[in-house]
Parts: sequence; structure tokens; C-alpha cells
Amino acid sequence: MNEKQVRITSFRDLDVYQTTYAVCIQVMTELLPKLPDSERYDLKDQLSRSVKAVPRLIAEGYAKRHQRAGFQKYLDDAMAECNETIVGLEMCRDIYGTHVQNFPLSEVIDAYDKAGRQLYKLAAAWSKFKDERQSAQPKRAS
Repeated sequence: MNEKQVRITSFRDLDVYQTTYAVCIQVMTELLPKLPDSERYDLKDQLSRSVKAVPRLIAEGYAKRHQRAGFQKYLDDAMAECNETIVGLEMCRDIYGTHVQNFPLSEVIDAYDKAGRQLYKLAAAWSKFKDERQSAQPKRAS
């Protein structure tokens, strides 16, 4: 294993999980409180759900990594939530620019864009591996 490679023993070891968790906390604590109360049941609510969904889906999918289709579904859903989050963040920028001017929206949008690409690459790489449980079980005599 070279110095760049890290053994993955938990969903917490995945860079994409670490990044999306950190930006989720940033959006929840620094951006959403700046939006007007009129967005309480719309943009605030939707962004709150989508930013929290990404790291949750990664964690839940990791638990099902031995099921190729199961893990793939969670990664696909996480990619969709990244896209939804990007749209919500762009709406914040374009509708409420003056309310959120001190929040690094461009950097957070870039983080979710990168996360979507990382999830796509993770899904592609993971699909090359055989089912861990099948290969670990002894073969039965026919």
C-alpha cells in the first residue's frame, strides 16, 4: 500500500464522507440561519434535508457494501442529493445574495460537485470487486 492509499475500515475513512459531513455542518450552522423566515418550509427545509442525506446515505450504503446493487443504490441516491443540494445552494446565491454574502457558497457548491464525482468513481471502483461475503465463504461440495 503506498502512502496515498489508506485502508478503508469504516465509512468514516472515506474522503467523500468526511467532506460531505463537514460541509453539512457548515451549511446547517452558518448558511440556513441567514435565510429569511419566509423560506422556513421551502428552501431551508429542503436544503436541510439534502445536506444531511448525503453523509447518511454514504454511511448506510457502506454497511451494505457486500451487496453490489445495494451499495450502488445508496451511492446513486447520495449523488442525487449532491445535485439537489447544488441547486438549492445556487438558489440561495441567486435569490438571497445579500443575506448570504459572507458565506462561502462557491466553495461549498464546489465541494458538493466534487463529492458527486467522487461518489461516481467510488461506485465504478467498487463494482470491480467481488462480493466480499461470497469470496470469504468456503465452497460447498456439489
